[in-house]
Amino acid sequence: MDPYIGKLLDNRYEILELVGTGGMAKVYKARCHRLNRLVAIKILREDLSQDAEFRRRFHDESQAVAMLSHPNIVAVYDVSRSSELEYIVMELIDGITLKQYMQRKGNKLNWREALHFITQITKALGHAHSRGIIHRDIKPHNIMVLRDGSVKVADFGIARVASGGHSTLTQEALGSVHYISPEQARGSHIDARSDLYSAGVVLYEMLTGRLPFEGDTPVSVAIQHINSIPLSPRELESSIPEALEAITMKAMAPNPDNRYLSADEMLADLEEFRKNPNINFDYSSAEFDPEEELDEDRTQIRPVPVSRQEPERRHQEDYRRQEERRSSRRYEEERGRYNEEPRRRRRYDDEEEDYPRRSPVWPVFLAAAAVLLFVGLIVYFLWNTLFAGMLAPAKTYPVPNLTGKIYEEIKDDRELLGRFTLVEGETVADDAEPGTIIDQDPKGEREVGESVTDIKVTISAGPEVVEMIRLDDMDYQTATQRLKDIGLKAGVPSYENHETIEQGFVISYTPLAGVAVPPGTEVQIVVSKGPADKPFPMPKLVDMDEELANITIGQHNLDPKGKRDYIHDPEVPEGKVITQYPLEGTEVTEGTAVNLVISKGPDPSTQQPPNPPENQDPIPVTKSFTVPLDGYEGEVNVRVLMDGAQIWNQNYDATMDTAAEVHIQGTRGMGTKEVTIFINGVARGTESVNFDG
Repeated sequence: MDPYIGKLLDNRYEILELVGTGGMAKVYKARCHRLNRLVAIKILREDLSQDAEFRRRFHDESQAVAMLSHPNIVAVYDVSRSSELEYIVMELIDGITLKQYMQRKGNKLNWREALHFITQITKALGHAHSRGIIHRDIKPHNIMVLRDGSVKVADFGIARVASGGHSTLTQEALGSVHYISPEQARGSHIDARSDLYSAGVVLYEMLTGRLPFEGDTPVSVAIQHINSIPLSPRELESSIPEALEAITMKAMAPNPDNRYLSADEMLADLEEFRKNPNINFDYSSAEFDPEEELDEDRTQIRPVPVSRQEPERRHQEDYRRQEERRSSRRYEEERGRYNEEPRRRRRYDDEEEDYPRRSPVWPVFLAAAAVLLFVGLIVYFLWNTLFAGMLAPAKTYPVPNLTGKIYEEIKDDRELLGRFTLVEGETVADDAEPGTIIDQDPKGEREVGESVTDIKVTISAGPEVVEMIRLDDMDYQTATQRLKDIGLKAGVPSYENHETIEQGFVISYTPLAGVAVPPGTEVQIVVSKGPADKPFPMPKLVDMDEELANITIGQHNLDPKGKRDYIHDPEVPEGKVITQYPLEGTEVTEGTAVNLVISKGPDPSTQQPPNPPENQDPIPVTKSFTVPLDGYEGEVNVRVLMDGAQIWNQNYDATMDTAAEVHIQGTRGMGTKEVTIFINGVARGTESVNFDG
C-alpha cells in the first residue's frame, strides 16, 4: 500500500488517493482541513528525494509556478520544503489531458475546437513568458481539459527562467521529442519562441490527427525537427482554413527568427483569424525552410548514422511525391480546359452539317416568359405589401445560450451570435472562472422578435481572493497587523534559531507572496529566535567566596538566581563554596541556573562521641543506604554530610543507575546520626543512620 495514503501532512492535508505518477513526482488527491477543499499534492518520489539535484529541480518548479497566476495555468496554493519531505499543493483539476481528449475524438479535432484550445494555451504561455518563465515541455500530455471546455497548462517540472535559457538534449526532452524545437534538439540557446514552436506542433496534431515527424528512435525524430519540413496541414486535411494553416506553419518555422516573436503576437493573429476565417496573412514560404546552421551547431548531431536517416528520407520522399501529384493535377486541369472548347465547337459544327435548317421558335418562348414574369411580379408585390401584415405570423429568432462561455472569446463570434450584439453588463464575484458569462438577458434558447437585437451579459470576476503580501524583513507584530489589514490572519507561530535574522523577525511564511487565497486564510509564520546559544565549559566556583562566585556567574551570562543552601562544614571556612551544580567543566549555555552550597563553618553544637574505655579500641561500623535517582538524566553528583562534615561524594550515571548506593563508616557508641543528602548541589533530604544497631 502507498505509504502516503491516509497520512496528514503538516497537520493540514489529508492524503486520499494517488491520481498520477510522473518522472519526478507522484500526484495525490488530498483534502485541506483548514479550508475544507480538495487539492492536488505533488510529492517528490522517494527514490529521488535523496538526490540534491532532483530536490533542487523540484524546488525550482515550485518557485517557478508560484510566480504565475492565470486562469489557464494550474494554480499553486502552498509549498513545503523540509529535510524529510518536499511537496507542492495545487488546485485539483476535474478533467483529462488534451492527449486523452484527442484520443477520445479519434485523434483529430475540427478546426474551431482546435482554435478554442490553442488560444487558451497561447494566453497561458504569454503570461508565463511575461514573468520570465519558459515551460520547455509543451505537449498535449501537459495540458488539462476541464469539463467546461477551458484548458490549463500544467507541469512546469523542467521550466527555467529566461536568463537560463541554454538547454541540452536531456532525458525529459527525449521523452517529448515529437514536440521539441530544433534549437532544443540541438542543445542550443532557447527562449520563449521554443515554447511557441511546441505549441505549433500541438496545433498541427489537433488539426491533422498526426504528428509532423515520426521515427523509429527519439534521435531520428529530433533530426527531422532540425533538417526536414513537415507536410502542410491542408495536404492532410483540406477543410483546414488557409489562414489557420499559415499560423501553424509560422509557429513551427525551424528558424526562431521566422517564428512569432512572442505569444502575444501569435495570439493577435489567432484573434484576427477568429474574427475573419478568410483572412490572408500572406506569409512567405521561405520562412518555413530549415534554419541555416553554423558548423559548430551541425557537429552536435551530424553526421547522421545510416540507421537513423531512413525515417527522415521516407518523410522527404512523401513530401516530394505530394508536390509531384499537385503539379500533375494542375497540369491536367489546365490541359482539360484548353481541349474542351475545340471539342464543343466541333460537335456543334457537325450538327449543323447533319440536320436541315428550321425556323427559330425562341421568339414565342421569350414572349410567354415575359408575360409570366410580369404576372409573378404583380403577385409578389401584392403579397408583400397588402397581405403580408394580415396573413404572415410575426417572425421570431432563437437567442443563443451564452452562459458558461468566455466573454472575450465570443464577443465578436458572428457565427455564434448571428444577428445579436453582446452588451457587457455587471462584473461580479463568482466561483466561475474570471471572464465567464454567468447570466444573460434575454435568456438562452428563448424566441424573441425582430426588435430585440442586444444580449446583455453578466460576467464573473472570479472567486473573491486576496493576494498574499511579502512579510520579509518584518517583525512578527508588524506582519500580524499587515495580514489583518488585507483580510488574512496569522496562525500560531513556530520559532527557530537563525544565524542572521534578528530575534522576533519573520524567517518564512506560507502561502508565498503573490499567491491568491480566499479571505480569512490563516498564514503560517516561522519566527526567528536569533542565533542558537553555543555551549561552553562551566567555570570552577568551589572554594570561592560567595560574592566572587556570583560575580563569576554574571560574567558568563549564567543565571545567578539558582538555589543557595548554607550548611555547617568543619573543613570549609565560612562563606566559601562547598559544592556547585552544574559541576566544573560541564557543557552549559548562557542563562543556565547555577546552584551553590555555601559553608557556615564548623557547627558549634557538634558533640564528640564519648571516649572509649581505656585500653579499648573503638569498633568500626559501616552502614549503607540508597538514594533514588528518579527524574535525573546523565551524570548526577551525590554528596552526604554528617555533623557538618562531608563523608560521601560520588558521581553516578542516571541513565544506567536508578539509585545511588551510599556507604558510610562510624564506630560503636556513636548512636543514631542524621545525615544530609545533596544531589547536584541541592539538599534533597536526610537519612537516620544507627551505628549501634
